[in-house]
Amino acid sequence: MTLQAFRRGYERFLEWICIALMAALAAEVVAGVVFRYSGHSLVWYDEVATILLAWVTFYGAALAVLKHAHMGVPEVVRMLPRGPRVAAAVVAQLCTLAFFVLLAWVGYSILEILATDRLVSLPDVPVALANSVIPISAVLFVVGQLLVLPEVLREARREDEAAGGHA
Repeated sequence: MTLQAFRRGYERFLEWICIALMAALAAEVVAGVVFRYSGHSLVWYDEVATILLAWVTFYGAALAVLKHAHMGVPEVVRMLPRGPRVAAAVVAQLCTLAFFVLLAWVGYSILEILATDRLVSLPDVPVALANSVIPISAVLFVVGQLLVLPEVLREARREDEAAGGHA
């Protein structure tokens, strides 16, 4: 399997996770509205909706890295001459990777601290389950960054005119 084929499969995997989470969130919100309108509010509605929204956000961010959809200032980097442009791209990728490796490690450490805590409205559900999205999505983000790294470096190494830079 080539790197591109793995990347496409990984992207589809994250897309399906996001679709499933958005569908679950939509169904949960509709159910919450229907039950509230009927006079039988669900006690767990708000807490579950908040958790699902966080999960959609974190998993969606992991997907966004594959699509280069995160905020940045690529024009500033593109304006640099080739050598500094490659260095800036490498430094940016290393900083991003370091941040998400740290986030995965700290997120995992926090799960151990939260191991005995339970959700308020659903006491059978551990808080650690809700917060597991942090280390999991951080690892998914690292995988995504590593998958786009060759593309980022290839773009940075392009000739100045082709990359949009000014010599």
